[in-house]
Amino acid sequence: MNIFAGYSSHYDENARLTILRALAAQPDGRLNDGVLIKELQAFGINRGRDYLHQQLDWLETNAQAVKLRRVETVIIAELTEAGEDHVEKRRVLPGIVRPSRTRG
Repeated sequence: MNIFAGYSSHYDENARLTILRALAAQPDGRLNDGVLIKELQAFGINRGRDYLHQQLDWLETNAQAVKLRRVETVIIAELTEAGEDHVEKRRVLPGIVRPSRTRG
C-alpha cells in the first residue's frame, strides 16, 4: 500500500484553488503569472513557473475557470464566471478542491 497514492492529484487540486482565490481577490479578477507564482509560494507550493503554467492551462481547458492571454513571455489569467462560482461555493468544479466553509 502506497501512503502517498493520490497525493500529487490532491496537491494539484489545492494549487488550482489557490490560483482561483488569488484571482477572485483582485478587483478585475486578473493577475499575471509572476504574481501568481508568488501567491503559490506564500502557501508552500514551490513547484516553479512550468508547474504554474500547467495548472493555468488545466484550469482553462478542463474547468473553464480562467481565460488566459499571452503577452510576449507573460501569461495573464482572468477569472471566469465558472471560476468565481467555484470560489463562492455556488458551483463545484471537478479537479479543484472545494473551498472550506467559513465558521462563525
